[in-house]
Amino acid sequence: MYGTQAIEAPWGISVFGAASVDAAPDIARLRVAIKQTRQKPGEAFEVTRGSVNRIREVVRGHGVPDTAVSVSRLDLESSWSYGGDRKFLGYECTAAFVIELRELDALETVLVDVVEAGANNVRDVEFDVSTKKELRARARTAAVAAAREKAALYAEAAGVLLGPVVHIKDVDSEQVQNSRGGHRQSGGSGADGDLAPGKVTVTAGVLIGFAIAGG
Repeated sequence: MYGTQAIEAPWGISVFGAASVDAAPDIARLRVAIKQTRQKPGEAFEVTRGSVNRIREVVRGHGVPDTAVSVSRLDLESSWSYGGDRKFLGYECTAAFVIELRELDALETVLVDVVEAGANNVRDVEFDVSTKKELRARARTAAVAAAREKAALYAEAAGVLLGPVVHIKDVDSEQVQNSRGGHRQSGGSGADGDLAPGKVTVTAGVLIGFAIAGG
């Protein structure tokens, strides 16, 4: 149950409405990283910087603009082994990429080429839609309709007349998603672990209070 649904003082009919809208994704965000360990800090920086440059060129070769690629700063830290005696392994340099693709058919090819260019850590592939604002508006409209339908049923069952709306409160969409089985708003890969985009589910929830007009 949502804590926001608690009624501190009875005043009418309070109901929760939820709705979701599914859409085919048209954006893929590929999150990868480069991790290189060398005995000297300068060597770790050099080899990682080389991989960063190669990956940039590979992505450009696929027609992805620089504005669709974000790269973290090079991060350097000491690396140690902890199995048995603690042993110094060297200096680990890391750089992380987020690559946004609009051509989903090229996703697998881009991923393979990026890995071959030096990305040795594939963190996530996330699917999204460019029309999320419009989809959210549709979901909110449907959530209000669901809440009104529920309130009308309660009023009819209780033998009273449903009055005007006196309270509307938006409910965080993450709460709605968790209550509906943990669907990710940003989509996900296929059920078999491949790179099939599946669908994107955009949710909305609302708490509405109605007055009671009479019996």
